[in-house]
Amino acid sequence: MLLLLTGAILSCETESQCANNPDKGPSLPSADTEVVRDTIDLSKWDLVWEDNFDYENERLDENWESQNGPSGHILCSRWRENAVVADGMLQLVNRKERRGGQEWTSGNIWTRRKFTYGYFECRYRYAAATGTNNSFWLMTRGPDAAKGKRFEIDINEGHYPNEVNTNIHNWGDITTGSDGRKTHPSFHKSFSYGGRPDYSLPLEMPVSTRRIRLISNNSAHFHIREVRIYNVTGKCYPNPLSEAADQDVQGLVNFARDDDTRITCSGLYNAATKPENVVDGRISTSWITQKQGEKWIEFEWPTEKTIGCIQFINGWQEKGTWRCLINDYKLQCHDGRRWIDISTFDVEKEMNFGREFHTYGLEWNVGEIVFYIDGREIRREKNEFCFSEVPIWLSLAIISWSGQITDAIDGTSMKIDWVRYYQPKAK
Repeated sequence: MLLLLTGAILSCETESQCANNPDKGPSLPSADTEVVRDTIDLSKWDLVWEDNFDYENERLDENWESQNGPSGHILCSRWRENAVVADGMLQLVNRKERRGGQEWTSGNIWTRRKFTYGYFECRYRYAAATGTNNSFWLMTRGPDAAKGKRFEIDINEGHYPNEVNTNIHNWGDITTGSDGRKTHPSFHKSFSYGGRPDYSLPLEMPVSTRRIRLISNNSAHFHIREVRIYNVTGKCYPNPLSEAADQDVQGLVNFARDDDTRITCSGLYNAATKPENVVDGRISTSWITQKQGEKWIEFEWPTEKTIGCIQFINGWQEKGTWRCLINDYKLQCHDGRRWIDISTFDVEKEMNFGREFHTYGLEWNVGEIVFYIDGREIRREKNEFCFSEVPIWLSLAIISWSGQITDAIDGTSMKIDWVRYYQPKAK
């Protein structure tokens, strides 16, 4: 994950000795601070229905219906022609073509059959471009639900390259605000794999420099909450997520907060999200980058500093889950002539769901809704209103909140290997 060109990562004998060993990034399926609770045991389930897409394209219509037209809330219209079965796989294909009043087309299909409680799973690979929403989901159709509320369960709304989004929507209780905007109860939880909110990079060979910078080509704007540039110490460095990190280790000096530190950056999201926020000692504030182009923040001093460790925190928290983590970064020092990499990371090389197939699952019963990835639990919620039969949906969309929209989307596809539905074995 980390490539060090001017020094090696300091290894610690135990995690208790050094907080945040950088060689121990989160591995699938753990993401951010989420704790895996359980695994699905398919020996306790009977396979009731499946589609392996091992037939000619024309036969897709026997089991699936297709959208043929635009959707107002997304940036593409969706058509049967964009759902293609070939070589034992279903592909939902993005195309840059004006149709249905929109600039892009894609695919959205749902089963003719309806399903109720059981275990659902789908093995698929994301369209390999930002701005795409790769979805496996359940939703009631029609104005009323037979039982409970009209609802939607997004088993995964996947965003390239490494984000899993799970949602439970209550479409039965829509309210209209004073501004005319309609809202409904929605319960969201997002997981980013490969990246992490906190990075701690101790250097075995200290770096002496007057300039340090952090660079990212992340497609969307992002938050940097704290940057700490520490002196060399014979002790281990603090937990980056500690609010009192600078005081947690005796003799520690954070050069980033020196009075003579000059901080510059590539741009701002708005006036309140200034770069000085990364050295105010508060994780609750942040520098938020501009939306477009390369993003960077630089620290400069009048005289050289000898640096033993660099830490930074990125993203933002929602109900204990870190979201919108950066997908790449470079930490660099300047040797007086040129910039030299200290550490680099690129999630597309480490954890790329547009390159890898994963299996997304849902256990749904009258009491609970449990989400899985590759057979391991990532989220569990009480079932309060999802009680009606529903079709299974497979959808690809182009949306502004899943990353930058570029021509790289054209020709990409969500590739689905199979979809399966199980019911518990009789006891």
